Amino acid sequence: MRALSIVCGLGRSIQSNRSSLISSVAGVLNPLRCRALSTMSREDPELKEVLDFMDNLKNYEKSGVPKGAGTDSDDGFDLGRMRRLMALLGNPHSTFKAVHIAGTKGKGSTAAFLSSILRAEGYSVGCYTSPHIETIRERITLGRLGEPVSAIVLNHHFQRVRTVLERAVELEKGRLSHFEIFTAIAFSLFSQENVEIAVVEAGLGGARDATNVICGSHLAASIITTIGEEHLDALGGSLESIAVAKSGIVKDGRPLVLGGPFLPHIECILRDKAASVSSPVVSASDPGNKSSLKGFSQTSGITHQVCDIVLRIEKDLPLSIELFDVRIHMLGYHQLKNAATATCAALCLRNKGWRMSDASIRAGLESAILPGRSHLLTSKESERLGLPQITILLDGAHTKESARALAQTVKMTFPKERLVLVVAMAKDKDHLGFARELLSGFINSLEAVFLTEVSIAEDKSRTTSSSFLKDVWTKASREMGINVLDLGAADCKQFTGDQSILSAKAVEPRAILFSQGSLMASMRVGSQILNERKGNQVGVLLVTGSLHVVSAVLRSLH
Repeated sequence: MRALSIVCGLGRSIQSNRSSLISSVAGVLNPLRCRALSTMSREDPELKEVLDFMDNLKNYEKSGVPKGAGTDSDDGFDLGRMRRLMALLGNPHSTFKAVHIAGTKGKGSTAAFLSSILRAEGYSVGCYTSPHIETIRERITLGRLGEPVSAIVLNHHFQRVRTVLERAVELEKGRLSHFEIFTAIAFSLFSQENVEIAVVEAGLGGARDATNVICGSHLAASIITTIGEEHLDALGGSLESIAVAKSGIVKDGRPLVLGGPFLPHIECILRDKAASVSSPVVSASDPGNKSSLKGFSQTSGITHQVCDIVLRIEKDLPLSIELFDVRIHMLGYHQLKNAATATCAALCLRNKGWRMSDASIRAGLESAILPGRSHLLTSKESERLGLPQITILLDGAHTKESARALAQTVKMTFPKERLVLVVAMAKDKDHLGFARELLSGFINSLEAVFLTEVSIAEDKSRTTSSSFLKDVWTKASREMGINVLDLGAADCKQFTGDQSILSAKAVEPRAILFSQGSLMASMRVGSQILNERKGNQVGVLLVTGSLHVVSAVLRSLH
């Protein structure tokens, strides 16, 4: 039974019998004393008026989603006010076709793959996703290059529609939310820019989500990627109610693409909804589909996975494609499933008369990227963070399902390397389930776990304290028979001395953990542990638990 040391970064002082161990890492921590990582937004100056306007609106990313908000009930979001807002803007969403994507996990990646495929075919594409990593502009990509909307274009368009937005907020007595307003801005911008097709990610659920103003006559296809327990209270309290909420994006006669795999009774709910509106169903998890992950390789220092995507679908819409040795930059078997789902959607569009070659599908899959998902920093980026000779992997996983997929990805990509985790999470997540998945996935390679804190949507109200996370990880470790060496809690100022971290091995040779309130301090000490322990192996520092902690690291590069 191995030992794992766990410590959180804020709160009570370290007990005296641990002082010698703490002093051994002082040389690492002292330079970080005044270098706490800021997670404040570094938006473009041109966006000040846009952001000031948006900041006055209710933002559920900051406050958390209310119970029942995504359900078809009296507590649910009012899609009527979104329709009234769009009518004031002239119903811009009626000027382009759309692919609408819902699901618990995989929405953003699937949107990235499909948008890239459409751009490779030469279409002018709008893509709307959330949340963003560094700038709100990332939520809207435009044109044939798929770049985030420029600050100048976004500000100019905002000024153009500002009077209408202000009137709508007044008419709705201030009830319009941050997400509703920005969705309206995105759709009106797509219309102004004459996009041929938009790929739209639902924010929460589907039926009551603001993006569901897209009507059947303008919908090209719907996609439901996965069904999991995230936002359980907001979506009715069960997997079944979540499935019902997400199936709300299915429209009359428009094809539904299922990612999956789903539990049988959950898939029945989705298929029954499709049947009720005469929508053909295409499943990326159909037994006839033989997609496979063959291995990993590098080109110009960039890691990618080599996959075969073989789809043969005979029900509802007969579709088929064979793509061998596709080089995908987003890593993991779950990303292969997302790529296959996006490919199914592309084939559905081709079936409905859209121009779509096999070559464009391959090219789109191979060029798709999405920051913050299995995101490996380059060696130069690691050096800029002051962490040379360490492999740094960023991933926004925050559910037990995504933790399981992340563990699988890391084990496939780095099968022999030692590992240190740096974790920060929001309050409304399954912290225990997340911890169990990562501990079980890395039990033989894990050196230490650092539990820290970052702002969620630039606000601390949804941040889980590092002390609470420590208690959760301690409980999960004990459940799994892992001995826990708890070194207590400390901030940077408590570390003094200049001894090497090597002396800490005498206390516990198998696992050492030091954690601080500063994210960068945790990363720095984790890097030191790996450098001292890795031998001839490449140490991997994995930062995860939220897209917001990924955002904090990426912002620090600037």
